Amino acid sequence: MCSIMGYCGKGVSLQKFREGFQETISRGPDDSRIVDTGAGLLGFHRLAIMGLTPEGMQPFSLGKNYVVCNGELYGFEKEREALRQKGYEFASDSDCEILLPLYKEYGTDMFAKLDAEFACVIYDGENGRYLAARDPIGIRPLYYGYDDKGTIVFASEAKNLVKLVKRVMPFPPGYYYVSSDTTYDPEHEAEKFHCYRDITKVDQVCKDDLETVCKNIHDKLVAGVEKRLIADAKVGFLLSGGLDSSLVCAIAAKKSDKPIRTFAIGMSEDAIDLKYAKQVADYIGSDHKEVYMTPEDVISSLEKVIKLLGTFDITTIRASMGMYLVCKAIHEQTDVRVLLTGEISDELFGYKYTDFAPSAEDFQEEAVKRLHELHMYDVLRADRCISVNSLEARVPFGDLDFVQYVMSIDPAKKINTYGKGKYLLRHAFEEGDYLPYEILWREKAAFSDAVGHSMVDYLKEYAEKKYTQEEFEKGCLKYDHARPFTKESLLYRDIFEKYYPGQAEMIVDFWMPNKSWEGCNVNDPSARVLSNYGDSGK
Repeated sequence: MCSIMGYCGKGVSLQKFREGFQETISRGPDDSRIVDTGAGLLGFHRLAIMGLTPEGMQPFSLGKNYVVCNGELYGFEKEREALRQKGYEFASDSDCEILLPLYKEYGTDMFAKLDAEFACVIYDGENGRYLAARDPIGIRPLYYGYDDKGTIVFASEAKNLVKLVKRVMPFPPGYYYVSSDTTYDPEHEAEKFHCYRDITKVDQVCKDDLETVCKNIHDKLVAGVEKRLIADAKVGFLLSGGLDSSLVCAIAAKKSDKPIRTFAIGMSEDAIDLKYAKQVADYIGSDHKEVYMTPEDVISSLEKVIKLLGTFDITTIRASMGMYLVCKAIHEQTDVRVLLTGEISDELFGYKYTDFAPSAEDFQEEAVKRLHELHMYDVLRADRCISVNSLEARVPFGDLDFVQYVMSIDPAKKINTYGKGKYLLRHAFEEGDYLPYEILWREKAAFSDAVGHSMVDYLKEYAEKKYTQEEFEKGCLKYDHARPFTKESLLYRDIFEKYYPGQAEMIVDFWMPNKSWEGCNVNDPSARVLSNYGDSGK
């Protein structure tokens, strides 16, 4: 990853800024730098992935302008060459070095041109203004808030800001901020934020026939994986043995001239994932490593995981336990620096609970809602678990061209009328010898369950022992926003408040099935409690 931070005004002490910024040093342990723009401070912690030489260190400057960016800009070489033709010179092979020349040429129109996972802060010294922007899905994190002087502050994570600002807020994906007046003005603050791309907006519904749709899904996902294999640092893959991560690994294996490196994790006693991950690894010929976790690992890591995540959400925390521990092992035991993952497929093609969608229109509406909120849940989980271990996450299912296309497909084709969820995605890869039949058509299992059903049971049991019934009932009443409703959710919220006091509104609510749908009014986020879970856990 990397970590960025920007204090957009004068008056903050360098020491106070540095103290907040140091909270995310693990995101960029290779080098750190803070610059005074003359009108504020910009900070950058570097994890060197593209352009590994010292010249690739940020902040980059061009004339009076500065930029810090945590991102991957795909296909930047072509854009850099076009900028060279216009007279710009480049000192490094870093993709982010093109940002200031792009800004010089296109202004804020540049953000819509980027094929990227990114978050950035720019100081435009020529016009005396600050800008910030985030990719349309929010794969790269960005938060903001206002200090006691009313000055806006941006940072990669909430933990950078909790001691600097009154209220921490997630920066909206697909937006940019621009203002010469960076102090809080309640009447005009919303005018400083501009939507440059809504990835869920469909101008025209795609009416292609089934085979054409599946061919396009195939080709666009392959392209999304292929572009994410390019890195100057070593690349690896998280492999759960489920459909999504298995497809990413299978595509990458076909595109690589040597065995790819895959990693899987599971409970030492009942891991579903490890069995299927090994089957996939053997089939695609990967260099595969298994990581085991114990009940003691899970309980002892819980508070650390909630602190690094900055959430109280049950689903996110459960699913992060395995992801954090496997990434920790990768960091400690290998030289891999980049990890490809399988996130975002569920929101596009459906999950177990979307089988209960009353109509195709309801399915599409739910997909739009989930994609808009994803940066607070699965995307947050992947980013934090990977970055805290000084690794970078890349998400092929989040490829902008791929997402835009899938969202445009007639939802009547995406809803599960086939007797098998994610039918379009499965059918798209039936030919080409990507995966064994039983993996390609395997029932969906939730990651927090598939690492071992016992893991969630241990967490519930631990929470059960923490509170008496009276303590639980009183404890829930402490919170108005997203009120806890089980002892497990109360435990997570209490730990969250320890590190992020009063900041719960960063997360809109619990990531749960749509309770308004028949069959989905459940009190546990695990798909295990749904009537259609079936063979998913076997």
